Amino acid sequence: MARLFWRFLCWGCITRLGIVLVLLAGPGWAAAHEMTMADLSLREVAAGEFVWSWGVPGKNTPISQDLTPVWPERCAGDAKTVRCGGKGMVGTLSIDGIGKNYSAVIVRITWRGEQRSTYTLSKNQPSTRLFGAAQDDRNMLEVAQTYGVLGIEHILSGVDHLLFVLSLLFLVGFRKRLLATVTSFTLAHSLTLAASALGALTLRPPPVEAVIALSIVLVSAEALSSKDTLTRRLPALVAFIFGLVHGLGFAGALKEIGLPEQHVNIALISFNLGVEAGQLLVIGLAWMLFMAIRRLPWAATARRAVLYGIGSVSVFWTLSRLTAIFG
Repeated sequence: MARLFWRFLCWGCITRLGIVLVLLAGPGWAAAHEMTMADLSLREVAAGEFVWSWGVPGKNTPISQDLTPVWPERCAGDAKTVRCGGKGMVGTLSIDGIGKNYSAVIVRITWRGEQRSTYTLSKNQPSTRLFGAAQDDRNMLEVAQTYGVLGIEHILSGVDHLLFVLSLLFLVGFRKRLLATVTSFTLAHSLTLAASALGALTLRPPPVEAVIALSIVLVSAEALSSKDTLTRRLPALVAFIFGLVHGLGFAGALKEIGLPEQHVNIALISFNLGVEAGQLLVIGLAWMLFMAIRRLPWAATARRAVLYGIGSVSVFWTLSRLTAIFG
């Protein structure tokens, strides 16, 4: 496996050119699938009165002016406080501007008595109902819809996960064993996603991100090679092993979003189903493209060029992430 990794470092001018282009694209590529979250925190300091502030989870970054909270109808707020009167914070809370610089907003409310409620708003669901009590009163359907959409958004914006899936497609092709390979990948990342999200498994993100990038290097290299290797003979096993690591990457994003205390299982299952829906969408589009160009004379050349591009980007990610660990 190490030999395959180093092969990418010296493979042809196409590879070196790809690395240069990625370097010019800027350091943001190294993050690959990071979801930009904003955090809206409210604390009830007196009956119906709250102090509030913006933040970015895990970062000391000031929030931009793109997000504007729209308080429930009976509430009036200024830059730091919200007053809702005797009935409390009851009604619809929405956030204008989601989808510009931030993909979602986590709303955390600490009620009197230190009880907490957590809501996740996204571009497709920018509002939620509040009931003025320290309990999450959203129904299961609303939670499932929110987290399902977030799962789809995450996989479609997760360039490294998508490149791994595409590398598997190039390796296996649209044959019968593709079903076993994709199922194996799905099962593996579902296991570690659940274990990590529920706190049963904890690993530092930087090594996980580095191994995810390395998995793309290795699978894309195998797809370019014509040798009868273990990866070609048992692609489902390789997909399962690397799927365990990719699941930890999905879990990292889910931890940033947060899980509603009253509907943890529904949120977790819905997020995972959203990831799978996005993954199947990509596979379906790839199949349509394959059927459209498979008989064209330049199809084989295009396949190699795409694989070289995937390998170049993933080598850069691997080196960048290793540097972040040891630098």
